[in-house]
Amino acid sequence: MTKGYVYNLNADDANFNVARLVKEKSKHFEVAVEPDLAASFKEGKIKDVREVLKSEDIFIDCKKGLRPSEKELMDSFGMADKLKIAEMIINKGLIQYSDKYRDEQREKQKKRLIELVRINCIDGQTGHPLPIQRIENAFAEAKVKIKEGKNPEEQLQDVIKELRAVLPIKMDLKKYEISIPQKFASKTQGMLKQYGTVSQDKWQPDGSYSCKIEIPAGLSEEFFDRVNAMTHGESELKEIK
Repeated sequence: MTKGYVYNLNADDANFNVARLVKEKSKHFEVAVEPDLAASFKEGKIKDVREVLKSEDIFIDCKKGLRPSEKELMDSFGMADKLKIAEMIINKGLIQYSDKYRDEQREKQKKRLIELVRINCIDGQTGHPLPIQRIENAFAEAKVKIKEGKNPEEQLQDVIKELRAVLPIKMDLKKYEISIPQKFASKTQGMLKQYGTVSQDKWQPDGSYSCKIEIPAGLSEEFFDRVNAMTHGESELKEIK
């Protein structure tokens, strides 16, 4: 969710995402928007307001379908061009997120946080990766709160602290030396960089490829499986202690 544009709607407005601008004498005007796109428009990432709007109409109340007269638009904005007025409402007003949208965003953040925990953490007692279901159960048991206005990466450290109350969790990185035979080297080289930080990489005289790689511990088993599958088990991997 984009920071700075959150405004609570009433429960009755659960299905509406609007941009609202309050003018003089407490008059307010609304446009129905796609919330993510409206935030991007406000940030200048989208130029055509029509990409953002669910309707090109201006409303006094989107939920009730109430529209202002042309005179009211002229009095408040000095024009009757609805697209230009919509731009003003989005740029100068507040984006109001519906309860449904906010719930959907929290669920997306939760899923991303669970995945980040899986990738970056291991069981502190066994040293093994943590299964998704075990992490999900720990989220429920620890009653982890998802913070609006902060992306999952920013919340990860706080979430790990909460999970430690119910789970022997540990952040860890593992380092490996790896050697790939020539016939698999080219197609495997790019894949390695998807998993972690590659260093001291070199092509050997026999055409094989070797390097050191540092990856999140939670990805170690997945990494081994991927390398072995791509090299038909002919690669050499050695953990660096």
